[in-house]
Amino acid sequence: MQAKDDTGKALALTRPQKAAAILVALGKPAAGRLLKFFKQEELRELMDGARSLRTIPQGELERIVAEFESEFAEGAGLLDSADTMDTIFNETLSPEEMTALMSNSPVGGPVVEEIEPVWPLLEDVEAERVGVFLMNEHPQAAAYALTNLSPSYAAKVLLAFAKPARGEVVKRMLSVGPVSAEVSLLLEADLRAALIDDSGAQTSSTGQMRVASVLNELDKSQLDEVMDDLASAGATNLDAIRSQLFAFEDIELLEHRYRVTLFDGIGADVVTLALRGVEPALTEAILSALGARSRRMIEAELKADPGNISAVDIIKARRSIASAAIQLASKNAIVLPQAQEAA
Repeated sequence: MQAKDDTGKALALTRPQKAAAILVALGKPAAGRLLKFFKQEELRELMDGARSLRTIPQGELERIVAEFESEFAEGAGLLDSADTMDTIFNETLSPEEMTALMSNSPVGGPVVEEIEPVWPLLEDVEAERVGVFLMNEHPQAAAYALTNLSPSYAAKVLLAFAKPARGEVVKRMLSVGPVSAEVSLLLEADLRAALIDDSGAQTSSTGQMRVASVLNELDKSQLDEVMDDLASAGATNLDAIRSQLFAFEDIELLEHRYRVTLFDGIGADVVTLALRGVEPALTEAILSALGARSRRMIEAELKADPGNISAVDIIKARRSIASAAIQLASKNAIVLPQAQEAA
């Protein structure tokens, strides 16, 4: 069934008109999120297409949606396309961008910059998360997504599916073919919003850094005790937290080249103070990272009467060295031993 104008004459819908109809059916929040993925010329075509449409009959909208649904998309709704698209554009685009669209003049190039394809970015997400998301999508959508991922990563994602769903998706992968740009855009936008732009992962990473910065203020024995408590409490991502931890005693575990880098920026007086009462193996690990002259001077200081040195000052010196190591690791100048184990 075709849309009709005010005289009842049938109209053949163009692709921009169909796309506009689908966006209207999605509703303003979802449609607004999708608009940022369009180039300026595409936005202009959408607006022109919407302006040439009026009320879309239910049967015609169902036919348009069916075209998408055959490729795994869904849609529903019936609204005045032109008026609704105007509202979506006005609420989503800036006045400058709207002016550029209406006047056919560019605003420093495209409305939005070219964005990186979603598929390579998706492989940086935990495979199980991707699997759980796709399992709630249409099997054809899941099959299409898996064919765009590398075989090794797609296999990991597939393992997250329940067995019945897994078989259905694999069956569809055997015959999945190319899909329209509109349908691909909808799926990629959903994946990006749910798994890549998800602030939950960023919040988790920030939380790990916050916890690690607190734990790094503890002594080695206290640190081990708290980590055991976290494990007993069922805390997740302990390996990610451990990779950011570093105590003075861990210097012995650093590669020699990283020890040299670390102590290259630390004064001899701080090293001497930190080495008071240290086990011979750790002392040798530190002294071996120093130049011959600095080593002789520090060894002489350690043999002399230390005088009235407080335990607090010794701890402070050791923590300053550990903090320096953490700072260097954050700049990728050295690699902490826990991070090497995690890798």
